[in-house]
Amino acid sequence: MKRAIVLVSGGIDSLVTAALAAEHEDELYFLHFSYGQRTEAKERWCFDQLAKHYKAKAAKNIDYRWLAEIGGSSLVQEGQEIKPLKGDIPDSYVPFRNATMLCAAISWAEVLDAESIYIGAVEEDSSGYPDCRESFFEAMNQLIRQGSVKENITIKTPVLHFSKSEIILLGMGLRAPFELSWSCYVSEEKACGVCPSCEIRLRGFSGAGFDDPISYK
Repeated sequence: MKRAIVLVSGGIDSLVTAALAAEHEDELYFLHFSYGQRTEAKERWCFDQLAKHYKAKAAKNIDYRWLAEIGGSSLVQEGQEIKPLKGDIPDSYVPFRNATMLCAAISWAEVLDAESIYIGAVEEDSSGYPDCRESFFEAMNQLIRQGSVKENITIKTPVLHFSKSEIILLGMGLRAPFELSWSCYVSEEKACGVCPSCEIRLRGFSGAGFDDPISYK
């Protein structure tokens, strides 16, 4: 029985990653994190719907609100404007977020005896987050070998070197339910269409030749 944990934020990248995991694994275990992000309610709704869609064996939401207490990101700090993409690392970067989330996933993998942890990180077409680099995930896999009792656990990043358009094309081929995904940083009713995440999403759908199924203001 091949078991896998899938980190699911509710965005396009994690959706397509979940679709890929569903093709290759016997049992899926979905993991989501509430860390004070502005659109957490919408993301949680997407997570719950995707867990049902892919028939996850179990789905956990982990309370990581301490990330908001630490601050350092426009995603979690009230009153701070989310600025357009400029420079190498945008102000929406949440300090060391992926590392802390992967630590929780590794712990759960030990308990479940799961061999794979899927995360929808993207390096080439991402926002420039340092914890989305291939070298970072290679280091995390080495960390598992050094610090886990289950040395066979592997972090998998199947869309790491894909562009957003390529991810959407892949998802379309897998019949991924994009209508159950959410990317907007600021709105939960209708996507704003202008924040950095919406810009990347809309460019991706345009490049892939498809209409985005979610609603925009």
